[in-house]
Amino acid sequence: MMHTFSRRQFLQLAGAASAVAALPRGAGAATSTAARVVVVGGGFGGATVAKYLRMWGGAQVAVTLVDPNPSHIACILSNLVVTGSLSMDRITLGYNALREKYGIAVTQGRVTAVNYAGGTVSLGDGTTLPYDHLVLSPGIDFIPPPEGAWDPNVTPHAWQAGAQTLLLKQQLASMRDGDTFVMTIPKSPYRCPPGPYERACVVADYLKRRQLVFSRVVVLDANPSIQAEPLAFGEAFNFIYKGMIEYVPNATVLAVNSPTRSIRTTAGDWSNVRVLNYIPNQRAAAIGPASSLNRGWPVLNAQGFVPVDPLTYGISGYPNVHVIGDACAVPASEGKAVPKSGHMANSEAKICADAILRTLNTQALDENITTNSACFSPITATTASWLSANFNYGDIYDGAGKVKGKGMHRVDLGEAPRTNGDNYQNMFTWAQGLFADSFV
Repeated sequence: MMHTFSRRQFLQLAGAASAVAALPRGAGAATSTAARVVVVGGGFGGATVAKYLRMWGGAQVAVTLVDPNPSHIACILSNLVVTGSLSMDRITLGYNALREKYGIAVTQGRVTAVNYAGGTVSLGDGTTLPYDHLVLSPGIDFIPPPEGAWDPNVTPHAWQAGAQTLLLKQQLASMRDGDTFVMTIPKSPYRCPPGPYERACVVADYLKRRQLVFSRVVVLDANPSIQAEPLAFGEAFNFIYKGMIEYVPNATVLAVNSPTRSIRTTAGDWSNVRVLNYIPNQRAAAIGPASSLNRGWPVLNAQGFVPVDPLTYGISGYPNVHVIGDACAVPASEGKAVPKSGHMANSEAKICADAILRTLNTQALDENITTNSACFSPITATTASWLSANFNYGDIYDGAGKVKGKGMHRVDLGEAPRTNGDNYQNMFTWAQGLFADSFV
């Protein structure tokens, strides 16, 4: 389900330039004339694009990766950390291999501003990084609820893994029989479409295994229906966890009050619950001060994400600035949006790396591109489902079926026909492969 593309598949350069660009992995320190590529964000998108630029580009590119954290903690498998099935170590991914094997300069810092016209990135410690190409992969920020007093340190989202994951784990462990776990699902688009439904399942499984038979999980979905893997999650909600999971669609959040662990929605109110796992609506993370124009971005769409060219992931007006991963909005046919996931970020990063290297070598862009995303979703402590989607570049269509431009057209969408133990074991193989392809 995951493609580790060869240099030959992505770059078919001719002449002497290709001999430089096709250096083997880890070979060739960047030269003084190397193109400077700065990558902001060290998640699956940023780590992958940095790795593949050096792996494919060799001495042709000097790559600097900037992230505020010393390592990346993956959201993938983090729901199993919440329930105690995995340790945090299993989802903590370091940057040592990127430094040592690929010669990437890894800088721990926070971006305070981007000078798009001048080609520089400013960091909080006063450092200024000039770039020839800039890749932005900062992930998501949250849109606060319209009213109330939301404090994520009291009612956690756990949608950015790390301290939030451990806080939700601690709160779940505090539940006693008869307590209620209330969680929200944000309006699409959001990071990891199946993730909230998966969380509801593993939390319910955890309560069952602890024999908290009078406890329940309330799922307040801002969407009209289940957004991913409807077969698996429909079966889970209606049969496996019948009477324990209460699924409420069209529940738009109106107010959150963290001190009282209360929430008000268009579908009803819940007060003084034991655990309130509020996952807010999402948008592209700010680049620089959140108070700045467009939160530091030169352009945002109506949903708060960054429109990009799917051949390069470049921003309109700034072809040397690229946005990948959860922050970007890829043009796609109506009803067939490109999902925001770690696997998709990994796939987009390779397309972006290829496009940058082709541009540096004055080669035509490859229009025969495909991106893909897959994920596994644990349903119980021993079983899982899966989802896979593939997108090809080409004509995209509006709701009436008319061509409205070029973009990514979904050509294949598959869901596991059944939930079983083999899928659960394959989940770890898939995750480990994705972790290695991005960070090792």
